[in-house]
Amino acid sequence: MQDQIDRLIELLPQLPGELATTLILVAMAMLLGGILGLILGVALYATRAGNILENKFIFNILNVIVNIFRPIPFIILLAALQPFARAIIGIGIGNQMAIFAMTFAATFGISRLVEQALVTVPPGVVEAARASGAGRFRTLLTVVIPEGLGPLILGYTYAFVAVIDMSAVAGYVGGEGLGNFAIQYGYRQFNPWVTWAAVIIIIIVVQIVQFLGNWLARKAMRR
Repeated sequence: MQDQIDRLIELLPQLPGELATTLILVAMAMLLGGILGLILGVALYATRAGNILENKFIFNILNVIVNIFRPIPFIILLAALQPFARAIIGIGIGNQMAIFAMTFAATFGISRLVEQALVTVPPGVVEAARASGAGRFRTLLTVVIPEGLGPLILGYTYAFVAVIDMSAVAGYVGGEGLGNFAIQYGYRQFNPWVTWAAVIIIIIVVQIVQFLGNWLARKAMRR
């Protein structure tokens, strides 16, 4: 046990760098996937039956696409997306591949969260905006999204935590970060102290993000 603790002490200087790498991977995936997921989620909401851009054909196509990709386990998606990553970004391993796959997965996960958040907006609010002369797209941008801001924040907070989970398996395609650190120096070297050091840091990050997300959502809902 003492040898394991000594090894952890030797590796401690690497932890800040691994944490920074994880946060960069997650931030990039959330930025790109968050924007694409927002667009797709708003499209799903707007084209639902009874909504302001109702279009059964488009809604069914988008709904099927989201339902195809959203349930795929991320570790399988990593392998499945490698040929597409090589064709699109020119590389199928490393942090770039991890960001590509995490962005892809986050897009479809976030789109469903956005749709569910916007569905909570009371129809009367939308009808009032339309009755006052607001156009369809203006209603979406200035009424629907602001009214659903609280649930949206909670949804994005959930997505952030899910993307952190994704980053933990990025090491299987050569990605770096706390997940790869725990697997390489903890699991593969039979050192639970190293593994738990990475786990504790991830737990702290998740708690901070969840606290901020809950706080911002409460502020938005009290407007």
